[in-house]
Amino acid sequence: MSTQTLEIVKCQQRKEKPSTDQIPFGTTFTDHMFLMEYEEGRGWHDARIIPYAPLTLDPAAMIFHYGQTIFEGLKAYRTPEGKVLLFRPEKNLERLNRSGERLSIPPIDEEQVLEYLKTLIDLEQDWVPDTPGTSLYIRPFIVATEPNLAVGPSKTYKMMILLSPVGSYFAGGIKPVTIHVEQEFTRAVKGGTGMAKTAGNYSSGYQAQANARKSGNADVLWLDGIEKRYIEEVGSMNIFFKINGEVVTPALSGSILKGITRMSILELLNSWNVPVSERRIAIDELYEAYEQGLVEEAFGTGTAAVISPVGELNWQGKKMVFNNHEIGELSQKLYDTITGIQTGKVEDVFEWTVEI
Repeated sequence: MSTQTLEIVKCQQRKEKPSTDQIPFGTTFTDHMFLMEYEEGRGWHDARIIPYAPLTLDPAAMIFHYGQTIFEGLKAYRTPEGKVLLFRPEKNLERLNRSGERLSIPPIDEEQVLEYLKTLIDLEQDWVPDTPGTSLYIRPFIVATEPNLAVGPSKTYKMMILLSPVGSYFAGGIKPVTIHVEQEFTRAVKGGTGMAKTAGNYSSGYQAQANARKSGNADVLWLDGIEKRYIEEVGSMNIFFKINGEVVTPALSGSILKGITRMSILELLNSWNVPVSERRIAIDELYEAYEQGLVEEAFGTGTAAVISPVGELNWQGKKMVFNNHEIGELSQKLYDTITGIQTGKVEDVFEWTVEI
């Protein structure tokens, strides 16, 4: 593929843009979207940017019946000088292909799709908000489109990229959240699809999350699916604990998503010479450390919030309160540094950002 093959059809009438201080997540979309088709024997083709509009799919399209789909989530940020930056987008496209391999979806050309994405963002630059804390959310995804009820990988696919301006994740400042440690339901096991960003991983967690919210928790912390003992991740976030001066996060075991923010946090901590380890950590080990007064901070990491401090964990009737329900010093420093790099306010010595 080459960039010359990208067709661009501009919309005739632009939408009215929402007020940037009141944008709910994921309900407002820009004027254009990206599409590309795959056909076995032909490969990916017909890359195009067209006006945002509904799709037409055959009722027998395999996505509806067997859930063969993958997606990604990243953001574009506006700097104080008015530039538009992406944060490590090549890592998201690498992960899209890793997810695709697990779901038997043919790989995309990562470099080429990044160029298509940059072209789409450039076309929609006016949609990147400039209010502090806001950004343009980017959702690439691939769905199986072959009309066939036989069980097996589709022979045709559609890739799309949607853009959605989003408000500040923390309206009114960062507030530590309360998390329920899930003991009944299982999110993923090694050898399953936990390491892939695929639709079923998220909808299978809805019931546990709903139960947790009924008891005043914001989300659930998943334990491993075999022993129900080892900590894995929180909903849509990776999890970190600062224990007696060392930052600990669960090692990638095949059932945990390899988060881009997680990766960036680890690289930052290493550059600051903060002791950090990726290893198996049991919930009872964490509770024992908590009882000894050794757990200093806890926080989740992800694209949406960057850093989401955890103020409380509820496990089998036991309550662990971290840092008096306040954001910790290290969590705040990590948040300020990552968001500063993303918005061009902090020097990007790691060369993580890509300017549009």
